[in-house]
Amino acid sequence: MGQQVCKTEAIQILEDIATPRRDSQISAWVNVIYGCNEKCTYCVVPQTRGVEQSRTAEAIRAEMVELAAQGYKEVTLLGQNIDAYGRDLPGFAPDGSGRRLWTFTDLLQHVHDVEGIERIRFATSHPRYFTERLIKACSEMPKMMPFYHIPFQSGDNEILKEMKRGYTHQRYRRIIDTIRHYMPNAAVSGDAIVGFPGETEEQFEATMTLIREIGFDTVNTAAYSPRPNTPAADREDQVADLIKLDRLHRINALVNECAEERSARYLHTVQEVLVEGVNPKIPTQMMGRNGGNRLT
Repeated sequence: MGQQVCKTEAIQILEDIATPRRDSQISAWVNVIYGCNEKCTYCVVPQTRGVEQSRTAEAIRAEMVELAAQGYKEVTLLGQNIDAYGRDLPGFAPDGSGRRLWTFTDLLQHVHDVEGIERIRFATSHPRYFTERLIKACSEMPKMMPFYHIPFQSGDNEILKEMKRGYTHQRYRRIIDTIRHYMPNAAVSGDAIVGFPGETEEQFEATMTLIREIGFDTVNTAAYSPRPNTPAADREDQVADLIKLDRLHRINALVNECAEERSARYLHTVQEVLVEGVNPKIPTQMMGRNGGNRLT
């Protein structure tokens, strides 16, 4: 049975047509780029959300100014591939470097001084576009919180190649080393997929090794699940469900161990916390997050 294919026009960004949902009266989410141009073989996002479209820096800043006027103190800038911000916008930088007029680093510098916004975070990053220029700039801007979510997906280069991620585990390690060079106490989180088609036990162990050696604060883990109309779903070397489940249990145990070790560095320290509200489990307590996104 054939499937009908419908031609559709690209969705264009329209500003000021809706009020984004806010789940807190303190922290807000602000979209800066929509869509994704990557071709990861396991992912349906490019099919469902279209090509990358960056909002203008002025529109983003104006939204943050309005949020500050409403009493918000923290903003998290959002994008499926946020470090690619600006590569679809016209113009080049006047310094002769050949870079685009607007990069994500430029955007952060443009919005950093919005009065009333005390904290800025961002997600999600792609290792291919995460530069030392961005890291250095973040280290120099006091409102930028020292928390970086950078998915790695696998610690094996062959699996990364099959995923079409566009980087090696060595490149990923250099990014983390650079972050910790500029910000030794920064918190780092990642994403990992286990049981990608063709993944051997040795390749899975390479992912475990990367997690041990980097020492993540948190890692979001998932067993590979085929998505319709993706190249990985059509492969014949699918990993058995029981093997995927076993690997997921093992990686989660390691992730929890690393998180506990990383959390220990906060013991007997004074942390600045942005209070988010009352602890729903203990009504006599308030709760919030420190700069490293650790719930307190």
